[in-house]
Amino acid sequence: MTTGAVLTEHEFSQFSKFIYERAGIHLPPSKLALVSGRLAKRVKHYQFDSYGDYFRLVMREGGAELQLMVDLLTTNETYFFREPKHFDYLRDHILPEHRAGRAFRIWSAASSSGEESYSLAMVLADVLGDGLWEVLGSDISARVLEKARRGHYSLDRTEGLPPRYLSRFCLKGVGSYEGTLLVDRSIRSRVQFLPVNLVEPLPKLGEFDVIFLRNVMIYFDLDTKRHVVAHLLPLLRSGGYFFISHSETLHGINDTLRIVAPSVYRKP
Repeated sequence: MTTGAVLTEHEFSQFSKFIYERAGIHLPPSKLALVSGRLAKRVKHYQFDSYGDYFRLVMREGGAELQLMVDLLTTNETYFFREPKHFDYLRDHILPEHRAGRAFRIWSAASSSGEESYSLAMVLADVLGDGLWEVLGSDISARVLEKARRGHYSLDRTEGLPPRYLSRFCLKGVGSYEGTLLVDRSIRSRVQFLPVNLVEPLPKLGEFDVIFLRNVMIYFDLDTKRHVVAHLLPLLRSGGYFFISHSETLHGINDTLRIVAPSVYRKP
């Protein structure tokens, strides 16, 4: 579906400024086509002649349409066991250190539609079994969090999911659900999803043994990166682990964490 409206540079700057102030996400001019494509259906839905008309509607009305616009501008692609060496490190080096008797807690701080959170939960279930552990997944987008809670995905998104986990922790759809999978209730029940804006004051979430902040800092400018990391670190236990994407770095952002593996850091 397309719209006859064309996103101008001025209109793009309005959306860019808004999402930076709202979510800390920096949209450079090179993202003009992306913004145009993601919002085109909403512009056509209202039969507007311009993206500016849509922007003014959202600013005036707020509510559900504003949340939808935020969802469209902030949703990022993800999949099961993305950057698999991180999950290997969790299984082989971190979990064996865990002392029984205290809940092991992981926060997937930019969980999008939930694949990362469920990947983490599968590793914990494999190693810690029915012991004390939990996973929190958070995102700014209410729409993707609702998808995450359902735990229902297309099979073509599971290429990185180890076959033994696929058979043990997932149910393959049949009939009208063929070509999809449902994450087993035993895993879904151990994962909580909450709306969290990482650039705003955080809700009371407790402390975590591990925080995954992957594939989100690439959308922040340097000041926002520093702010977000400083924001999250008080929630990481002493000796806890902080994961970022292989395409990201903490150089110039934080000097208190000690690197222990590629894109894996530990809090003193």
